[in-house]
Formats: sequence, structure tokens, C-alpha cells
Amino acid sequence: MSDVKKPVKITETVLRDAHQSLIATRMTTEQMLPIIDKMDKVGYHSVECWGGATFDSCLRFLKEDPWERLRKLRDGFKNTKLQMLFRGQNILGYSPYSDDVVEYFVQKSIANGIDIIRIFDCLNDIRNLEAAVKAANKEKGHAQVALSYTLGEAYTMDYWKNIAKNIEEMGADSICIKDMAGLLVPNAATELVQALKAGTKLPIQLHTHYTSGVASMTYMKAVEAGCDIIDTAMSPLAMGTSQPATEVMAKAFEGTDYDPGFDQNLLAEIADYFRPLREEWLESGLLSPKVMGVNIKTLLYQVPGGMLSNMVSQLKEMKAEDKYNEVLEEIPRVRKDFGEIPLVTPSSQIVGTQAVLNVVMGERYKTLTKESKDLLVGKYGKTTLPVNEEIQKKALDSLGMKEPITYRPADDLEPSLERFEKEMAQYKQQDEDVLSYALFPQVATEFFKYRDAQKTGVDTTLADSASKTYPV
Repeated sequence: MSDVKKPVKITETVLRDAHQSLIATRMTTEQMLPIIDKMDKVGYHSVECWGGATFDSCLRFLKEDPWERLRKLRDGFKNTKLQMLFRGQNILGYSPYSDDVVEYFVQKSIANGIDIIRIFDCLNDIRNLEAAVKAANKEKGHAQVALSYTLGEAYTMDYWKNIAKNIEEMGADSICIKDMAGLLVPNAATELVQALKAGTKLPIQLHTHYTSGVASMTYMKAVEAGCDIIDTAMSPLAMGTSQPATEVMAKAFEGTDYDPGFDQNLLAEIADYFRPLREEWLESGLLSPKVMGVNIKTLLYQVPGGMLSNMVSQLKEMKAEDKYNEVLEEIPRVRKDFGEIPLVTPSSQIVGTQAVLNVVMGERYKTLTKESKDLLVGKYGKTTLPVNEEIQKKALDSLGMKEPITYRPADDLEPSLERFEKEMAQYKQQDEDVLSYALFPQVATEFFKYRDAQKTGVDTTLADSASKTYPV
């Protein structure tokens, strides 16, 4: 032990990634609010409570205004920083938006209560992060850039060290290793944290999932190697495809130089609050025991948990469930053809769907999805390695293009905020509504109609049925 104490900081994910990973992001604001007061006393580095899939889920399934959720959480957390996940140029959607929309979204997120914005790009193309980082800097928010962690010949320690240096130069305030599939094993974590520390002076945070069963050990090694902050979830919504448990990690570091100093009795009270909710979700079928175990295939095929469940439902729809193992084996091959990209929203869905089609059609790339074509011709950004030229040519031909895009894809996008304002003017009740509409036009319009109907006392069974359907 050194003489210098270096308590590890902890970000709590129970209000965002934990329920996104385990119950398809269906925790309601009303289920969150009663426990905020106790959570605010823990001493977390931050509470991740917004962004990712929560925005879409609020509007689509829970018939809630995500902005109202954020304001209520901000009112409750008096002493704790609030954090969100932001998909770079894609914001919280699945395709790139013009810079004016990105900037306005960042501005409104910070104005409504977000302190830390974790910004990532599914290809680790840092050009796709620039607009969001600049906007966060301008609004005096904390811009954290998350690196989508993956394995492959391209991902050497020099790759990570260089990208960390570039991120620091871009103006980010901290770096997160975003291990969305639980691929980072303990000894590799030591090496990676040391490499990042050699490449940058910025604080390093580690986010992983328990999917492959090694996450707690990985955290231990990462912290010992100098990692500053780790992401954990309260035990009723920890483990499986979620994060390691907050209480367990706090206990593991107790009495060491890394002791976060948390009160285990307070943590126990918070866990007691979530436990009955967990039982409800188990009984309703919303929480499947399947996502609670360890799946070592994650390390073999590098498939994040959410991607697996998507794949299973696609195969069910196609009456091709017997092809499950074939598709699992096809995923790494498609990933290689697509430039060995990390698998995280939306690249995971693109690769997964293409792998399903390749197997079910009986011929590889007989059909290319629109998203696969866009990825192959550079519309999502630069892939880590070059893509398969033969398949790229097929994509270029079908899109009537001669050459792939080599510049930042968002440079092609005209400012669009004004257009969105005009399109949704009749529904606008707050400035933020235009952003809800910009990201999810149909879903937001449905929500606005429901909200108007609520005010006039019209039948609200729409919301009742919406909140009881649990598609992946």
C-alpha cells in the first residue's frame, strides 16, 4: 500500500444503465423519486440517470416527458452530480443530426440539470464527438468522452494511448472506457488503464457489464492501476447484463487506500427500496432470469447482451430460431468485413441484423440493409480498419455513389432545427419539445397527442397499454 490514499469514486447507474440493461429501460419516474433523498446522501461521484435509451423509452412506452423526469431528478438530488449518456452526433437517436440540433440538445440538457455528459461514438471516430464536446464546453458542462472498448488486431495499446491524447486535445474533461459487452478482463484492464494514463492527464473512468462474469475483478485491477472512477449499480439491479453491485465494490475497497467511504447501512436501505420493485419486474416477466446469469459466449463472440436479445427476437419473427448458433458465428465475420468496428448502438444492431440476414437468406450479403450500406460507404464515419472492398462496391453501386465518404458525415447535414420547429409548432408546450420531436418524430407526436388528451380528460388507455408492452 502506498502512503497516499486515493479513494475510488463511484458513479451509480441504477436509474439509467442498470434498468436499461435488465428491464428494457422501463423504470418510471414515480418509481425513482421516493429513494432520491437517500441516494443523495451516499457521496456518489455522480448518478447516471438520463440519456441512452431512457429518452425513447419515456416517450414511447411510459408516456412520460423525459425533460420533466430530468427536472424532477435535479430537484431531488441537491448534492450529487447528474450524468447522462450521449451518442455523439446521433444524440440519443440512431442516425446523425445536424450540428445545430446537437448543440441545442446539449444546451437544454445542461440547463435542465445535467452536470456530466458522457459522449461516445460507435466507431470511435472522434470527428463525430467534436460538436457535442464543444457544446458542453460552451455551456460549462463536464464533457466526458467514452471510448467504445473492443478487441481485435487494430486495438493495440498504442491505438488507445493515441486516441486518449486526441481526446484531451479536443477539450474533453475526462475519459471513460466504455466496455459495453463485458470484454475487458482483469489483466487487460491493468494494461489499458496504464496505457491511457501514459497518454493523458485526464481522469479515467471505467464502465463495464457483468455479462461475462469478470467485471468485479476487472474493477479491482483497474482501480489498482490508477482508474479514478467506476460505474456500479445497487444490488437488486446489478450483475447479469448490468454492472457490478455498488455495495459489493464499496465493501471490497473498504479499509484500503481506495476506500470510497460509503455507509453500508445507508446502501442497505437503498437496496431494500429497489428489492420489491425487482420482485414485481420478475413476476411480470419484465425482468428475465436469462439476463441475470453469466454468458461466457460474450468473450467468444463479443456480442453485448442487448444485441443478443435483439437477435433472438429477429430469429423468432423469421421462424428461424434453430439458426441461433450459426448467427453467433457469423457476427464476428460480418464485424471483420465492416472494418472490425466496436459493437455498440447503433453498430451492434447493424452488424447483428446483417448477420441474421446472411444466415437466414443462405447467401452472405445477398441483401444489404440500408444501415449496412450507409456504414460501408462512410455515412456513419471512419471504421477502425478498411471495410471489405467487394461488399463496399456493392453498397456504393446500390446507392448510386462512386466513392465512399471520407469527411465527417455531419458536414453533409444542413441546419435543421428551424424546420423541426415549424413541423411541430402546433404541439409545442416547452422549448424542449422540438428536441423530442427532432429525435423521434412519430413517437414524440404520439406522446404530444396523448399529453393534450390528458389535459382535456380524453380516454388514456393508450398509455396504459403502452406501458404494459415490453418489446426489446
